Amino acid sequence: MAALAAVSAWGVHAAVPAFPLLTVAVVLGIIVGQIPAARPLLAGVLAPGLAVATKPFMQLGIVLLGLKLSLVDIMALGWVTIATTVAIVLITFAGTLGLGRWFGLPGHQPLLIATGFSICGASAIGAMSGVVRAKDEETATPIALVTLCGTLAIAVLPLLWHPLGLSALQFGHWIGAGVHDVGQVVATAQIAGSAALAVALVVKLTRVLMLAPIVAVASIARRRRLGVIEADAATSVDPAAGDTWVPGPATRSIRSTRPPIVPLFVAGFIVAMLVRTLVPLPVEALETADLLQTALLAMALFALGAAVNLGTLLRTGGRALAVGLLSWTLIAVLALGAVQLS
Repeated sequence: MAALAAVSAWGVHAAVPAFPLLTVAVVLGIIVGQIPAARPLLAGVLAPGLAVATKPFMQLGIVLLGLKLSLVDIMALGWVTIATTVAIVLITFAGTLGLGRWFGLPGHQPLLIATGFSICGASAIGAMSGVVRAKDEETATPIALVTLCGTLAIAVLPLLWHPLGLSALQFGHWIGAGVHDVGQVVATAQIAGSAALAVALVVKLTRVLMLAPIVAVASIARRRRLGVIEADAATSVDPAAGDTWVPGPATRSIRSTRPPIVPLFVAGFIVAMLVRTLVPLPVEALETADLLQTALLAMALFALGAAVNLGTLLRTGGRALAVGLLSWTLIAVLALGAVQLS
């Protein structure tokens, strides 16, 4: 089903190139998830396959995304552009995380929204949710929000290009620094021409590079948190009173759920980036990897979108929507400031 959805998304994108393929895949998933007759199938017989699409396919797609990154291209941006791009990611991440907690969003939602809006949209949310083992309902709202705001960017930001007095290259820089998903960046920046699109992609992929350290830090934080829980379980026994502590099933479960310090797919992403930088790969190999990466992420994002329940989102998502719109505004303003500095 996920593969069929990916092919359908490609068909829509081919017919209307302004609609990014991966955004279409998420929207298709959201639509299917709202069909009453489909929900029992999504939660039943289709669930194991969609779980494969959501996690292993997502992680493989992110590994292959590393082949789009060349450190040579990134260094060519200049230190000011690189520094401001990294600063935008960090400030947006911290600001959105703070907003999410201030608005009282539940569970991992603040972390997932911060990751998606600051780095690379739904793909980043999928990567982070796998590391922190977020529940489907925690992941669904950030996916819906980043899709909504990314689509809003495609419609709104080009209208501001000339009123803001930006050149084509400055517009490309602004889009690369301020739009969430790679496909949404392409759809928005191509309006200003191929040179603007090239700048937008390099700036955007510089943001994607931040996925590895941020996910790794989240993994380390989760390990430490689980370690504290395990330590508390151990110290709750009083040896002086003759108690003997034996690790029980709950403690062994805590140990088994600790994520690795650097998740394997993050290591793969870094290796792929280094290969792209150091090894002269044939164009055919890069095109094949790009096609495979797009297919894997399209299937994964359809599966994530299918977990969205719009009824629940509309009833409880007012605060989440406010956080998403504020974060979207924050990153757009910061990106515009970075353009003026560069």
